[in-house]
Amino acid sequence: MANKVYRDASAALDGLLSDGMTLMSGGFGLCGIPESLIQAIADSGVKNLTVISNNAGVDGIGLGVMLETRQISKMVSSYVGENKLFAKQFLDGDIVVEFTPQGTLAERIRAGGAGIPAFYTKTGVGTTVAEGKELREFDGAQYVMERGLFADVAIVHAWKGDTEGNLIYRKTARNFNPMMATAAEVTVAEVEHLVEPGELDPDQIMTPGIFVDRIVHYPNAPKHIEQRTTRPREA
Repeated sequence: MANKVYRDASAALDGLLSDGMTLMSGGFGLCGIPESLIQAIADSGVKNLTVISNNAGVDGIGLGVMLETRQISKMVSSYVGENKLFAKQFLDGDIVVEFTPQGTLAERIRAGGAGIPAFYTKTGVGTTVAEGKELREFDGAQYVMERGLFADVAIVHAWKGDTEGNLIYRKTARNFNPMMATAAEVTVAEVEHLVEPGELDPDQIMTPGIFVDRIVHYPNAPKHIEQRTTRPREA
């Protein structure tokens, strides 16, 4: 078996990046985002990217870094809030946003990874989400057809993994990372705790190593807080 572990994020992405490519980036808000891989893509200078991600981080963190460098031309997302630059670029017409309801986005990615080209859902019927899409009636109700999503490269963040690419995600980081790992030509995983094969409980593995092509060890990953809410301590 070829060695999947690379010395750093830039090495793990070497030869994979090109202008105009489609990229999936896992995580939810700032939780479970593949931060070292995002930074390496920003440093590479690749441009005109279509990025599939629930949101675009916040200003200066996560995909927000790539918005600052204007490497993203289109986002397929469910959420713009928290990122002022994302909202400004969208309103100014500098970036195309394909808004997708959050559950539909997750299912589009899952479908892409499962080889399902399209599916029907009630979500979005009668709204702008359904404009230009095929509608079909099932059992007296209207459904809109949504296409599965598949990327050139998926970048994901795992809490723990082994050198064969078997991955375990922790809590909210399970949002989008597992399905994205299955839905790209090449999947690159950033792993906080990297262990040898056989050290993971097989029942805990969420992404089998067959889906993961390259790995970078990323210990001590920063834990950002998207919205800090506090109250004064009681005297």
